[in-house]
Amino acid sequence: MADAESYVIGVDFGTLSGRAVVVRVSDGVEIGSAVLDYPHAVMDTTLAATGEALPPEWALQVPADYVAVLQSAVPAAVASAGIDPSRVIGIGTDFTACTMVPVLADGTPLNELAEYAGRPHAYVKLWRHHAAQGQADRINDLATSRGESWLPRYGGLISSEWEFAKGLQLLEEDPELYNRMDHWVEAADWIVWQLTGRYLRNACTAGYKGILQDGEYPSEAFLGTLNPAFSRFALDKVAHEIGQLGASAGSLSAEAAAWTGLPEGIHVAVGNVDAHVTAPAAQAVNPGQMVAIMGTSTCQVMNSDRLAEVPGMCGVVDGGIISGLYGYEAGQSGVGDIFAWYVNNQVPAAYVEEARALGRSVHEYLTELIKDQPVGGHGLVALDWHSGNRSVLVDHELSGLVIGMTLTTRPEEIYRALLEATAFGTRAIVETFNDSHVPVTEFIVAGGLLKNAFLMQIYSDILRMPISTIASDQGPALGAAIHAAVAAGAYPDVRAAGEKMGKLNKNVYVPNEASSAAYDELFAEYTRLHDYFGRGENDVMHRLKALKRRAAVTAREALVSV
Repeated sequence: MADAESYVIGVDFGTLSGRAVVVRVSDGVEIGSAVLDYPHAVMDTTLAATGEALPPEWALQVPADYVAVLQSAVPAAVASAGIDPSRVIGIGTDFTACTMVPVLADGTPLNELAEYAGRPHAYVKLWRHHAAQGQADRINDLATSRGESWLPRYGGLISSEWEFAKGLQLLEEDPELYNRMDHWVEAADWIVWQLTGRYLRNACTAGYKGILQDGEYPSEAFLGTLNPAFSRFALDKVAHEIGQLGASAGSLSAEAAAWTGLPEGIHVAVGNVDAHVTAPAAQAVNPGQMVAIMGTSTCQVMNSDRLAEVPGMCGVVDGGIISGLYGYEAGQSGVGDIFAWYVNNQVPAAYVEEARALGRSVHEYLTELIKDQPVGGHGLVALDWHSGNRSVLVDHELSGLVIGMTLTTRPEEIYRALLEATAFGTRAIVETFNDSHVPVTEFIVAGGLLKNAFLMQIYSDILRMPISTIASDQGPALGAAIHAAVAAGAYPDVRAAGEKMGKLNKNVYVPNEASSAAYDELFAEYTRLHDYFGRGENDVMHRLKALKRRAAVTAREALVSV
């Protein structure tokens, strides 16, 4: 009977919004959902509290926006499902990563202290905060010179997005806040802390973003060489009890029960990352099954039964996706963000008006205009580095490029070149895995971009692989719900829960040989540009970023002098 069913809640905290989904435990059917756009969105140009201009490459958020999701989207999802909240047995969450919150010992974010509300470093540093590139470069140079054993686990390079680079930036740019901070917390763990009253670090972000390998963080000696005041960063600010994926982090507190309308005392799953939590939701946890979660950015995750060094990967962690296998992660820092940037800033008003008249989005209109053009017909090739390169170059000083434009180039042609560039970036990642003897045997897509059938066909043609798709519009939230079901004891482990609750459409797109052959030629051109600008032959992108930063400093100094 329906009233005998039990349910779990999955809450996906994305870049711009948080979404909650109510899921039936027995079969994974999603029966209700709700979304809340973050009130403060992403602060990447100005600090909301003061109107202060932020330097280039900054991206901040307000942690109270995450709590607002619990207070709004969760009860709204339960209401839309029409279920008795007493039937909910667990709640699970996932988050963008690496997204960091500086907090006091009790979990209070520093920005919520009146004296720090105007200090940018007191706020959440979102995953796409890339202003710590200088610190990341120093970490990489020192780790390479010292032969640190953990460095190969991350493809030979640590990203500016990760915990240690961002932490070092905080120390060196606002030491008062650094010293006031008791914990440097992944948002994935902070939100679980708000739900349970217990701080527990999840094994996923600790391994991939916190450089925890074989039970150890980078040493005091290493960190102290970077900056003497940084020597105890891992021990004093980062290290904490680790929770395993799928385990219970604790029970829902009375306060959180009041926020959500859920029963006090139900199980709360250990935190997780949006990409990694999606793998079981797509029934893709076996070795060789690569899952690409495609949204504003793309994160590719895959399990393997072997440990290998894969150049430029975000990391490999034992049990990083499910226990018993090595979980690999790669990623592209800009995908949907690039398409949105182009539509919002580069498309002529006439196109916007025509799309509106046809009742379509500008994305749909541009796709319709260009979808029948032969491969290579636009005469363009682009580099997908508008947010830097996460894999395989691990360099956020790189920037976007489109080459081949003429006076006859149309807006829809540039749009298509950008779509193709992100697929070329994915192929570079897949080929790097294959060359490192960690073969990609199946490619599965989740995330909002799978709705664009033309884009998916481009990916299939460029990768020369069939593409399967998750049979859910809310893959990360479904994955979080699957982990909640395991934490609540409904299934013995994540693999078993995924087999029952996950959903997959097999081989929805298959490559067209003629298109694939033409794309091979374009990919060769992409690779030449990729290596020319990305591997040191021409560092013009680095020089331009440095010039941009100097100009911003000069402008701020001039404003202060006035």
